Amino acid sequence: MSDHDDDPARDGARPLRRQGEEVIGRIAQELLQSPVVTGALSTVFETRERATRAQELAMSALNLPSAADIERLTRRVRSVAQRIEGLEDGLDRIADRLEKVASTSALDTRLTAIEASLERIEAALAASSSSLGATSADGDQSGDA
Repeated sequence: MSDHDDDPARDGARPLRRQGEEVIGRIAQELLQSPVVTGALSTVFETRERATRAQELAMSALNLPSAADIERLTRRVRSVAQRIEGLEDGLDRIADRLEKVASTSALDTRLTAIEASLERIEAALAASSSSLGATSADGDQSGDA
């Protein structure tokens, strides 16, 4: 606990503060119900609106953007930036796919070359096998005679 919580002067001030808040609340309520104050507030707000419109017209006549124009432009720029980011993401995905296709076609080329080498090896083995068979057949025939 702090020293202020046990302060007797503070405990005595609480009812005074409560009374002050009630008095201020009643005064504010009476002011809001007063037609003079309500009329003055209405006039102030109408005058503010007129001044804002006059300022916008003056800025428009000078070809200067208003705060609303700048806000609209900011929103548009953000929207365009988001669209560009989406397009960049799409292009990245397309580039990745193209890389895969390119590497797949390079792989296909290598596989075709390997298959051609295997066919040459098989042909050489078949030729060797047939020449070995012919040589052994010649040797068998000469040994039979």
